[in-house]
Amino acid sequence: MPLSLRPNDRGSMDFVADTFGASRRLRIVAINDDCCRENLCLMGDTGISGVRVARELDTLVRLYGQPTCIVSDNGTEFTSPAILKWASENQVAWHYIDPGKPQQNAFIESFNGSLRDEFLNQELFDSLADARRKLAVWRYDYNNVRPHSSLQNPTPARARSAFLQNGSVTSGALGPASTPEYQTSGLSL
Repeated sequence: MPLSLRPNDRGSMDFVADTFGASRRLRIVAINDDCCRENLCLMGDTGISGVRVARELDTLVRLYGQPTCIVSDNGTEFTSPAILKWASENQVAWHYIDPGKPQQNAFIESFNGSLRDEFLNQELFDSLADARRKLAVWRYDYNNVRPHSSLQNPTPARARSAFLQNGSVTSGALGPASTPEYQTSGLSL
């Protein structure tokens, strides 16, 4: 992680697809803060428009502050008039990766891999409400319980807190983890 990266400097966004019920489509938008690797939004629905993404971004600005830059692919939701208007009105630089180059948005692609491997490949959803509930539980675990090796093993929430207290996300600022090691046994959705 670059030493100059601070919370809200750069966010990343992407969509992930899955199914629920009798093969109904589930679309999930993930919005992360690249500095602390914190997932700020994990919203699931049958369809998510650019207008809906813009509303979520407004909510995230109220909760976490305004990002300087957002990185995404060129999907229709992210290139929609609603997103272009939102970025312009909020003076947020929007960087679109080159088509077919997901490595240019490596932070969110890494998150998507964790989401897929640790959650979506493990769970079946009975309904949209069930999927949303399970997404919220997994998001809490990802941000507040599960250590991240990219942060030298604290949680994203702890990394954000350390940065806000010390102005740094270095291992010295984070201190020792509160639990000796991460245990997945006994966790249930």
